[in-house]
Amino acid sequence: MFVEDLVKGFYDIISKNKILILVNYDVDAICAVKILQCILRFDNIVYVLVPVKTVTELKKAFEEQKVDVKYVVLINCGGTLDIIEILEPEENITFFVVDSHRPTDICNIYSSSQVRVLTPPEDEEKIPDFEDIFNENESSEDEDVDSVEPDDEEESDIVNVNSVEEQQNKRRRLDQSTLIKRRERRRWEENRKKLLFDYTQFSYYGRSAAMLMFDLAWKLHRESVDLLWWGIVGVTEQYILGKTERMRYLKEVELIAGHIGRICDSTIINDDEDNMSQSSMSKPSNTSTQLRIESEKDLLLALYRHWTIECSLRYSMFTAVSLKLWTIKGEKRLKQILAEMGEFWFNNSILIYLRLPLAESRQMYHSMDLGLRKQFYGMMEKISNTHNLLQMTYPSFMLHQGFKTRYQCADYVYSMVATLETNSRENSPTQCFYNTMDSLSRSKKEFLDQGIEKAKWILSNMFRHVQAALDMRQVILAGPFYYLIVQEGTLHSQHYSNPHCLTMLASFALRAQVASSRKIKATRLPLIASATLDSDQDTCLIVGIPPITESMPKSFFGKAFEQVSNKTNIEISLDYFDSSIAKMQTKDRPKFFDALTALLS
Repeated sequence: MFVEDLVKGFYDIISKNKILILVNYDVDAICAVKILQCILRFDNIVYVLVPVKTVTELKKAFEEQKVDVKYVVLINCGGTLDIIEILEPEENITFFVVDSHRPTDICNIYSSSQVRVLTPPEDEEKIPDFEDIFNENESSEDEDVDSVEPDDEEESDIVNVNSVEEQQNKRRRLDQSTLIKRRERRRWEENRKKLLFDYTQFSYYGRSAAMLMFDLAWKLHRESVDLLWWGIVGVTEQYILGKTERMRYLKEVELIAGHIGRICDSTIINDDEDNMSQSSMSKPSNTSTQLRIESEKDLLLALYRHWTIECSLRYSMFTAVSLKLWTIKGEKRLKQILAEMGEFWFNNSILIYLRLPLAESRQMYHSMDLGLRKQFYGMMEKISNTHNLLQMTYPSFMLHQGFKTRYQCADYVYSMVATLETNSRENSPTQCFYNTMDSLSRSKKEFLDQGIEKAKWILSNMFRHVQAALDMRQVILAGPFYYLIVQEGTLHSQHYSNPHCLTMLASFALRAQVASSRKIKATRLPLIASATLDSDQDTCLIVGIPPITESMPKSFFGKAFEQVSNKTNIEISLDYFDSSIAKMQTKDRPKFFDALTALLS
């Protein structure tokens, strides 16, 4: 069932007992749980936080932590699954689902009270009606049929009461009514099957879970600049990683702008929000600094404030695809853009030498000339019109804290994704999760800066991998889709065993392939990327990306993977919360691609 009032239907209920919070490994979920943590700590509510990456980990965490727990909060996990069937909880346990994955499981939606969905339904979801999915009269109809048939047998034994013709007429009428009921039942089942298939055919993303948690803080009058910033980061993650379309993002930007005008003008917050008590929130310290968020247009250049302009232009997916920087012609266009920036700067200030911006474009952004930094946005906006860099700008947000380094919300996204996905021998996945959460805290800025350095390395390596894949024609057309296999032993191939990195690589490779292809059909084709997951167990990861022409980024691969698994003897594990991500044995991958080609042709 859907919860209409977040305060009465959710917070007032969970605030009375210990709660269990299960969180998925993604940036939006981490921002959402960070906001919820601040709200719970304000009221001294006891909670247990467990990060989970797969359905198997979800089951394990629930079994280990369910003692003395009456309320479970699922953040970006469990919404697309039948929670009651999978977890088999006791009747006194209630689940609250905050999940941006769509479609929401129909059993969760129509659960009487044990499962409560906090994300409000949207018009494009097209949720089937209860009567079309669950037939309450099904059991009673079967009982009526069973109860009538024995009466007919008893009447057949009494030969002296009715004639043979009357018995045949009764039997005929009974058979007709039974056939009508069975025919109606068959039609209802066929319609139910069609409705469920149409409803679950595509997987996509709804509203950010972080912004939903900020709405809760707002209604509880506990909002702050930090909480709003975390909500902004969650929304930006969906847009930067292609989880949501531009129009939905613009609607969220309008709502956020209203919150900024209300909060940021008068709010003063302590430097370390993690150590704030209830009294410190009501009475800020005299040593606190002014913290504010500004709304401004920015460029689709990854981490350019923490990088060199040349590297940011080269390794950002938008400019790399638009300019085809993996080709010699694209490399010349990049040098031409840098030269035009020099001409622009020379025309606006005669005192500056013409080639200075070319030299400064290879310096760190914060080391460039102050005047050049101030006019950089205007330069790129003018140059974008002459180099087919359409929609290079987008509305964004900037975090200011006194005279310290300013951060754009996309900087946080890239840093957190890099921190979350850089598993190593020193840091376990759980430790990476908590390090990513700590990077949101202003008192632990070192995690954010370390993540930015890792993100720069990931982006540069990803560009080189896409360039090599196009040069060696590794993006292969298999009829109804493209596919790319990251071969084991390739330089830094182990980093693509993480879903986020592999998804980013697949999106980059698809756009680069479409830009390189002369066929109009290429824009309508999806792509599947695969990389080794565990070489010891001989398993691989599969990720599906929808075509770039889709206005709403919906993926049909989850349903396609499921049908291939049912029609073949290939064991495909759909254990991730995103159904377009799967796991299988590496030896079954060629057979899987053949079966998928036959299914989609």
